[in-house]
Amino acid sequence: MFSPVLDCRGREVVLDTTRIVGIINVTADSFSDGGRFLDPAAAIEHGLGLAEEGADMLDVGAESTRPGAHPVSPEQQIARVVPVIEALVKRTPVAISIDTSDPAVMRAAVAAGAGFINDVRALRSEGALEAAAELQVPVCLMHMQGEPGSMQDNPQYDDVVGEVQRFLSDRVFACQLAGIDKARIVVDPGFGFGKSLQHNLELLRNVARFVEIAPVMVGLSRKSMFRELTGREDPALRTSASTAGALLAAQGGACLIRTHDVSAVRDALRVLAAVGSLSRAGASARKVSSASPWDDD
Repeated sequence: MFSPVLDCRGREVVLDTTRIVGIINVTADSFSDGGRFLDPAAAIEHGLGLAEEGADMLDVGAESTRPGAHPVSPEQQIARVVPVIEALVKRTPVAISIDTSDPAVMRAAVAAGAGFINDVRALRSEGALEAAAELQVPVCLMHMQGEPGSMQDNPQYDDVVGEVQRFLSDRVFACQLAGIDKARIVVDPGFGFGKSLQHNLELLRNVARFVEIAPVMVGLSRKSMFRELTGREDPALRTSASTAGALLAAQGGACLIRTHDVSAVRDALRVLAAVGSLSRAGASARKVSSASPWDDD
């Protein structure tokens, strides 16, 4: 059983229910909002807005990992994220995550106040595993087939759920060998990272399989799978579809939902929680009413 609390440098994220991770892309070319928050002041205000909407964590990244994205140097990533993280740490109590695969960026971000590392390469970059073990903050290990530049060219699997599950299990084991406590590990099946629409749907159908490994974070927000399903070319118009995906992931046991649309996901999760509470209360009532009058004899 996984730990019910992620200690993100003193900022706790309690996994007693599904929590929301708000996305802050301090980038020029992210698929949904590239360029909107490249200015630090805009990124900071956006993050504060997401916290006000109900985000439990803010994930700050400076390098787009959309299909075909270009690499961003560690120096440029640091220059982009550190001012944003420093300001958010001072102005909001929510946990701050750094979205990077680079060990130098991890160190700089944690020094600035980040308490969580979200790595699309699952700490496979040179020096990343050692940096994460040294920093002693929770980490999210994501599955990606290939690299962002080519990952969507022709993704192939014999058994997508089984292969992703084995990869994540292997990475959790590698982290433990490096000195990262299992209680600080989260996994992400990597929707859209080297997966076709059918692969993504199969993973969504089987989120519970990944819960067997570690707490699960799911990032479905506005992704191209919803363009294929709905015909919505504009990512900003995919909120309804990706919120539906978030609910399905939560029903499958996902503990963290990474999203651009915090308010919409928060409202949907509240409805889901209310229905779940009502269902549990109804089940308890049925159990009591069906008890034999002699049960207490």
